[in-house]
Amino acid sequence: MNVPERIAALRALMSERGYDVYMVPTDDNHQSEYVGEHFKARAFITGFTGSAGTAVITPQEAGLWTDGRYFIQAAKQLEGSGVTLFKMGEPGVPTVEEYVEKILPENGTLGFDGRVVAMGEGQALEEAAAKKNGKINYSEDLIDKIWEDRPPLSKKPAFALGVEYTGESTESKLSRIREAMKNAGADTHIIAALDDICWTTNLRGDDIEYFPLLLSYAVITMEDMKLYVDERKLTDEMKEALAKDHIFIQPYNAIYEDVKKLPADSSILVDPARLNYALYNNFPKNASVIEQTNPTVLMKAMKNDTEIKNIINAHIKDGVAITKFMYWLKKNVGKSEVTEISAAEQLERFRKEQEGYLWQSFEPICGSGEHGAIVHYAATPETNIPVVTDGLFLTDTGGGYMEGSTDITRTFAFGTLTDRMKDDFTTVLLCNLRLARAVFLYGTCGYNLDILARMPAWERGIDYNHGTGHGVGYLMNIHEAPCGFRIKIRKNEQAAIEPGMIITDEPGIYIEGSHGIRTENELLVHKGPKTDYGQFLYFEPITYAPIDLDAVNPAMMTIEDKEQLNTYHAKVYEVVAPHLNDDEREWLKEYTRAI
Repeated sequence: MNVPERIAALRALMSERGYDVYMVPTDDNHQSEYVGEHFKARAFITGFTGSAGTAVITPQEAGLWTDGRYFIQAAKQLEGSGVTLFKMGEPGVPTVEEYVEKILPENGTLGFDGRVVAMGEGQALEEAAAKKNGKINYSEDLIDKIWEDRPPLSKKPAFALGVEYTGESTESKLSRIREAMKNAGADTHIIAALDDICWTTNLRGDDIEYFPLLLSYAVITMEDMKLYVDERKLTDEMKEALAKDHIFIQPYNAIYEDVKKLPADSSILVDPARLNYALYNNFPKNASVIEQTNPTVLMKAMKNDTEIKNIINAHIKDGVAITKFMYWLKKNVGKSEVTEISAAEQLERFRKEQEGYLWQSFEPICGSGEHGAIVHYAATPETNIPVVTDGLFLTDTGGGYMEGSTDITRTFAFGTLTDRMKDDFTTVLLCNLRLARAVFLYGTCGYNLDILARMPAWERGIDYNHGTGHGVGYLMNIHEAPCGFRIKIRKNEQAAIEPGMIITDEPGIYIEGSHGIRTENELLVHKGPKTDYGQFLYFEPITYAPIDLDAVNPAMMTIEDKEQLNTYHAKVYEVVAPHLNDDEREWLKEYTRAI
């Protein structure tokens, strides 16, 4: 079936089952940002494959909501589908809740699979439906009934990280979680977010492509923890280690019935953004529900000394791979055919040469020429084009190593560039540098600093329609709460920046039909001096790879900008050069030269 046929089949089922509106979000049962093949229901029903979006289907209309990263991609993928694109955050565009409230008939029924809708979102939809005296049916996954060849749930094995990687035992982490539960007045803590569970147990999985996460739920009490997982994924050694920490294995889906049996007077700590609506509705009616961010969100974002040491080591390895890749590109583009896909494959080969490498930390974004303007472009055999011989090639990629995950964007220049391309490239570089050299008081949030990155672009009347940066997980989610740099405040990114956090710095400029530029380094947060005014913090870039000087216009840079770039490039050479051969080392010296 094509997309219009799938929507027609869904509408027929909606009519049969009594639904007036049916919503299909991106999420899995754990509100993950990226999901396994089994959970890609929204992509199935709309044809849009981006990582963020919600589809809403009525008997007459079909809409897709997505954010600025995907406007160009979504517009192309929705052509001929009958699905209307709603550009989230744009003037005059309603939210999903506002749209549902508007189009739901009086006394109508809104449907969705309650396992793939967050508790907080479900509550908001309840309010919207109530304004029309409507009701919600969250008990059926209608997509499952029309998706004939739906992929099964992953059965891939899990693996464990030792304390030499994590820097903290599961016993210690559980002790800290229980202290947070005690402070919140909770006797039970229910977790569905995969990264929170993986961090707590020091387990990792392979259930979502690129992301080492393990499909699981957890119920933590003051005495023990129940881990709901397909136990076939665990070795006997893993089970024994879990048992020592009073962690008991239960069948993956058994949690839905088990939470119904919690004591009626339970005080249950949950994160409404990271727990699904169906699970929440199975709690005992008289239980006390304490809603706050999972304590593990902040705990895991503040990396310990062992994690930091390991992550820096991972970045050194990744910097070597990226530098070798840049050298290879400069020597081959224009002399032999290099395409978006073949370039990504070559970079993967360089990463595989590094000890401890596992797999890519997210789907590679390699956009040549005008494809670079598509913020989250992913090349396919149908869209794959050669790397331009006169222009820019944007690569946003990352590696998953036993020592941690990396995320790096470099835009490479080839042949003759227009003045506009050089000015845009240099502007993005200035945006990156200005944020990286920030010094700020403790208590500052990421959205307080975002303007530092945007100012060089704003001064030219330019902006970019995505956040400037996000937290990075330790061999888990590449996008990690609770901090990020963005101009529009998100509820889950309002925490203060803390020492030990790692946040990306990735401004960009995107000119549709011409070129795209993004330059990304990861920043480690350090304590600076403490004065009468308070504790100061600063950033250290821990990404080690050249920024392409072939595209830089030094006339646009201040002395301070040049000194900052020169210092950074000197560090890149110091760290990377010992791992290169003579030809690569001599080339790197030229591409990290002082300007």
